[in-house]
Amino acid sequence: MNKRILLVEDEPTLSLLLRERLEKEGYSVLPCDDGEQGLSEALRGSADLVVLDIRLPKRNGFEVCRELRRHGLSLPVLMLTARSDVKDRIKGLKIGADDYLGKPFDVNELLARIEALFRRAANLPTQLIDPVFCFGDLIVDLKKEEVLRKGEPLELTAKEFGLLQYFIANPNERLSRQILLERVWGYKHVLNTRTVDLHVAQLRQKIEADSKQPRHILTVFRSGYKFVPFP
Repeated sequence: MNKRILLVEDEPTLSLLLRERLEKEGYSVLPCDDGEQGLSEALRGSADLVVLDIRLPKRNGFEVCRELRRHGLSLPVLMLTARSDVKDRIKGLKIGADDYLGKPFDVNELLARIEALFRRAANLPTQLIDPVFCFGDLIVDLKKEEVLRKGEPLELTAKEFGLLQYFIANPNERLSRQILLERVWGYKHVLNTRTVDLHVAQLRQKIEADSKQPRHILTVFRSGYKFVPFP
């Protein structure tokens, strides 16, 4: 499947130019022309990487990047801006941007930076996702192995927490029961996958508002499960 790039740029000419070039390079591109829409698409899991302008309508790029990191999304963010002030670059990197490119820029340099970010992301272990992840009314501290709902701790078993951690590390992905057994339990070549279903059911009872109509841990018919943090 083609890598998906969310392009958040309000300058129509530049947006069209970048979209055409990125698609020519084999990427799938979703263009947005304001920060609010860009944030919404990113939270829905629409992209593998974000190219984000700073000067945007509704929400600027700094606000969008900050919200992405606050929600625990670790996808690469490359910020674009006409500003050349070093303070802006430092601010962008401090709030979680992975790279920074000032306008005007050579499109070939942008492509090289995007390729480098994808390579870097591919080499990062799962454990390097943001240690605090928020979804629904839950706060999950991966480092402390703690889950809070409205400030109150939830009691999860070690295996339930490991399952939740793996879901968080792979949002919006279809995960088979066999994959979950291999990655969470460490089992291989196991035919009986009922143990996954039982643990998912227990986890749903603890983190879903209604375990019979789950909004976050969804069943994929004849396949497995999908974790959707932001329905």
